[in-house]
Amino acid sequence: MALNKGLKMTEQRRVIAQVLSESQDHPDANAVYQRATKIDSRISLATVYRTVRLFEEAQVLERHDFGHGRARYEEVAEEHHDHLIDVHSGKVVEFQNEEIERLQRKVAEELGYRLVDHRLELYAVPLNEEADS
Repeated sequence: MALNKGLKMTEQRRVIAQVLSESQDHPDANAVYQRATKIDSRISLATVYRTVRLFEEAQVLERHDFGHGRARYEEVAEEHHDHLIDVHSGKVVEFQNEEIERLQRKVAEELGYRLVDHRLELYAVPLNEEADS
């Protein structure tokens, strides 16, 4: 995790940063806590919440709400990407699609704007599940 934002890095914050940096699945605070306590059993859930909030404020961590009433986290990415969320399993798939990017810029221009940022989240079910319905 790129933590060069002048944050005081305690050992527990380092462990939480390591857990987040190694995560491939956009964990929520409880998942971060479970993984962090395997490394340092002294870390509390309150410490995880305070630390992810601190990392979010320092703009090294991004918070997402993919439904199910819980915030999920990922490192701020160097390259833009969007998300597809499996509504049954909660699995998050990151993707990039230049056609979607072009279309979003075009829509903004047609409405008289220049797109400066966006977030796209697609909610879906696997195709094989629709066939069973």
